[in-house]
Order: sequence, then structure tokens, then C-alpha cells
Amino acid sequence: MPVSSTPDEQSADNVEGAALPVNELFYSLQGEGKLTGTPSVFIRTSGCNLRCWFCDSYHTSWEPTHATMSVDEIVEEVQSHADADHVVLTGGEPLIHDEAVTLLERLDDLGYHTTVETNGTIHRDAPIDLASISPKLASSTPTAEKDPKGDGEWADRHENRRIDLDTLGQFVDDCDTQLKFVVTGPDDMPEIESLLADIRTATSSHIPDSDVLLMPEGTTRDELDNRRKEVANLAMEYGYRYTPRLHVDLWNDAPET
Repeated sequence: MPVSSTPDEQSADNVEGAALPVNELFYSLQGEGKLTGTPSVFIRTSGCNLRCWFCDSYHTSWEPTHATMSVDEIVEEVQSHADADHVVLTGGEPLIHDEAVTLLERLDDLGYHTTVETNGTIHRDAPIDLASISPKLASSTPTAEKDPKGDGEWADRHENRRIDLDTLGQFVDDCDTQLKFVVTGPDDMPEIESLLADIRTATSSHIPDSDVLLMPEGTTRDELDNRRKEVANLAMEYGYRYTPRLHVDLWNDAPET
């Protein structure tokens, strides 16, 4: 897909009209979460309000690139994959863009099942069949030692924005949700336990442990090999679900997977 100028990570959407900055649009298998293995069309928008040091879509956050596509063009491309009835809207953070709502409404009208992959800091009034929420833990903060591009200039902004309990509670109340935590190691578990307790306080809805998923951090097979068994053991120890990163297992770090 051709690329153009980078979107402002602070804005809602700098594209005039019903259009979105699209980094990738492709057909593949859902690699994570409850719907792992489901054939799906993926719409990856560009731009994010956070900067995880381990971001697996670097060119939507640290160095965002995109083509501008109208909602009509996106829907037409989705419909060209005639065998798919699941659509995944991902990023970056897709919900920073106002026109994400327009797109989700169109897809809902056409009968598609929609999953939105989100960091859980921005809520939109939109039809979402599954909110796949990945709250960002302290281990995601791009400190000077871990910053992939600089000397930690984003650390304070990321740390201040990464958790919004009111928004997380609103997602759980409004949507079928899964809480998908990227785990770098056992030291993440106390924060996960504490954050889950806070989210359960912030919502009137029940969050079963089966809706809590632990996923090993890693963007290549070798990186996953270093954490896969450890995170699986943590899931069994704490009673949560383990989710693989099927797309990485199948295609390593290839684009459009």
C-alpha cells in the first residue's frame, strides 16, 4: 500500500470527509484472543496516542505511515474478500479517528462482525461486536533505556495516558469485551491483578476470568519462544486464559499478517 505523510498522534483525525489514514488492509487469520484462527479482514489505521516501546506496528505509532482511504473505498475492499464475515479494526489506536465510527456503522449495517483492537483510553459510541482491549502496563513505557527512537521523550506522556479507568469501565459496560494483557514477565502480574480489581470497581458488569487473556510480548518467533511457556504457566497459576500470537507463529514478523 502506498504511504503518505504522517498523522498527528494528538488529533482525532486530520483527514477531511469520511476518510481514514490506512496503513494496511489485508485478509488473514485472527492471531490473538477469543477468535484466534478466524479468517478476518484487517483494517490497520495509522496514528496512536501512546508509544509502547515494544509496539508490534511501529509504522502506525513511532513512524506512522499511511494511505488515505475513504470509508467507501475501505468497505469496497472489505467486500472484495467474499469469504470473510469478520472485520478487525486495529492500529495504532483506531479510535483516535472520528471516522472510525462511520466505518463501524457501515460495517454493522452490512452484517459484519467487528472486532476493535484498542488500548482502552478512548471510547466511541459505535457498534462494536468485540472490544479487544489491551490496557498498557508500566512495563510498556518507553523509558530512555527502552526508547526505540530517542531518549525517552515520550515516557511521561505515555505513562500519564496509558490507563483511563472510567473509559475501561465504559467499554466493559457497553460491549462484549476481552482484556488482553501483553506480558513481559512475572513482574507484570501484580499490576495486572491490581488493575483488574480497579476495572471491576469501575464497571457495573461482571468480568469473568475467562475474559482476561495473557499474551507473551514479542514480535518474532524467537522472541515468543523466550516467553511463551512462562506466560502460559502464569495463565494457569492465576486462572486466566493464555492467548498465542498465531500470526507470528505462522508468518513471523511479515507485514499484512
